[in-house]
Amino acid sequence: MRRAAKQIALGTAALVLLCVAARFGFFNSFSLYIPIAHGTDENAEQWAARISIDHPEVLSTGTAVIHDGFVQIPVYALNSGEAAVTVSTDDETVSFYNALKVGRFRAVYDFRTGNFTGDTVVVIGITLFWLLVSAIMVWNFFQAEGAAFYDYSTIYYAGFSLFALASGLVMLSVTASHLVHPENYSMYSAYSAVSGASVRYMMLTTPAMLFFAAAMAVSNIALLKHERPRPQNALGLLLSVLLLIGEGIGWYLFTRDSMGSDWQGRIDNALQNTYATLFIYCQCMLTGAVICGIKAARHVPEADKDFIIILGCWFRPDGTLPPLLRGRADLALAFWRRQKEKNGKEARFIPSGGQGSNEPMPEAEAIRNYLRSRGVNERLILTEPKSVNTLQNMDFSREIIRNTDPEGKAVFATSSYHVFRSGLWAKQAGLPAEGIGSKTKWWFWPNAFVRETAGLLQKRWKQETLFLVMLVAFFGVLSMVLG
Repeated sequence: MRRAAKQIALGTAALVLLCVAARFGFFNSFSLYIPIAHGTDENAEQWAARISIDHPEVLSTGTAVIHDGFVQIPVYALNSGEAAVTVSTDDETVSFYNALKVGRFRAVYDFRTGNFTGDTVVVIGITLFWLLVSAIMVWNFFQAEGAAFYDYSTIYYAGFSLFALASGLVMLSVTASHLVHPENYSMYSAYSAVSGASVRYMMLTTPAMLFFAAAMAVSNIALLKHERPRPQNALGLLLSVLLLIGEGIGWYLFTRDSMGSDWQGRIDNALQNTYATLFIYCQCMLTGAVICGIKAARHVPEADKDFIIILGCWFRPDGTLPPLLRGRADLALAFWRRQKEKNGKEARFIPSGGQGSNEPMPEAEAIRNYLRSRGVNERLILTEPKSVNTLQNMDFSREIIRNTDPEGKAVFATSSYHVFRSGLWAKQAGLPAEGIGSKTKWWFWPNAFVRETAGLLQKRWKQETLFLVMLVAFFGVLSMVLG
């Protein structure tokens, strides 16, 4: 994540420098845009007679340019200060009143529209920033290969790259509109697109979230039909309900009428964007975890391994392996045979798992017996019978590998939904191993993966909370400032 952060920081700095150079090199002019009826038969002299400036020492206007549907009035900054440009109608009543401010570097700001000198290069820069962030995250996601893939940063890359891409595409549309029709699309459109990025992404992805919630509910109902009812077997239903409630609250906030003063409107806008930021953060983390989990489960490591770790789990009282654990052992055997056929290399098995309170022997011993029944030579089996969780699986297996062959390459076999999280534990234990995932029933996988995702976030709740607070503060303050 640090590498991506540095890349984003360097890219942002380069964009800022380019924007500054473009602003002073090509975007020094400022124009007012006054809408008129299409086909109005007037000339520039008529419009010039209608323009008055209360402080001519601050700014002046040039020759009006008549377009089909609007008049463009060039404005030239003379000195710092504030001035008002008034354009009167034929009966001399005020038609348009523009309060302008001239700041440093002769930059003109229009209080009515939010436009300012060089605003075009700013909206282009913001668009490029979002697209750059998305590109950097996608690039880093695909660059993370092998054991390096098992990292929390890949969740961010996968989840938030989609948010950045959507925000960039929205800004691209706003930028094009501002360039082609500046009379209709002021800078307030760009401000709204930036501060309301979370709201727009939440609305855009609502169909996908509703579909995901429905799929989770269906799979969880099927799970409850096959497994005994218990809290951990209802996590999918809980997630579905939370997603539906979250979407419902969001749409209520986004579509309700906002009445009151300007500040009340700002507060309401800040509330909408803050809520959307909270929801989108959770959505992006869930999306990233799903993408990483699927990629990790489908990954096929190179056939050059010296050790194959088999992660244990519950087995039957008679010592036989249930389908879940047998799937892991069979997957390890299949990888072992495929590698031996390809290059003749015989990897050693490390069945890993201690003895539970309701188990007649260590899980590692049950796996070892199964491997022997499938024809594996005893000399190729190195049991690890002490671990009681996945971190210890990896830690104790690393000790066996270090004592046997310090330079040996390892792969671990587990259930498909458990590969990515196991890879994180392997990295924490200092074991650079890749994972392979055995297939599980379609109705079991989603609920189990939700449990895995919850475990991932729980381990880093302090860091995630801090990051979330920073996001909420950023979009909340931005909403209050920009309105």
